[in-house]
Amino acid sequence: MSWTYLFIAGAFEIVWAIGLKYTEGFTRPWPSIGTVSAMIASFVFLSEALKTIPVGTGYAVWTGIGAAGTAALGMVLLGESRDPARIACIGAIVAGIVGLKLSTQ
Repeated sequence: MSWTYLFIAGAFEIVWAIGLKYTEGFTRPWPSIGTVSAMIASFVFLSEALKTIPVGTGYAVWTGIGAAGTAALGMVLLGESRDPARIACIGAIVAGIVGLKLSTQ
C-alpha cells in the first residue's frame, strides 16, 4: 500500500506544481485553494508512504514523479517545448523512478 500512497503523493505534486501557474502569485482564490489543498494532500500521502519506504527512495520517487509529470503536462497544457532532448531527459527521470521501485524491497 505504501507504493500506492507514494504514487498518489506524486500525482498531487504534479497538480500543485501546475496549479501554481494558475494562481497568478496566489492572487486568484479558487486556483490558490486547489493548489494549497493539493500540496497538503501530497505531503499527507508522502508521509504515509515513508512509514515503510526508505526516505531516500521515497523522496526521490516523489520528486521524480512530480518533475516528469509536471514537465509532460507543461508541454500538453502550457505549450512548453517538446524538444527531443527534453523528452529524452524526462524519459531518463521515469527510468530512474522505475529503477528505484524495482530495486527497493
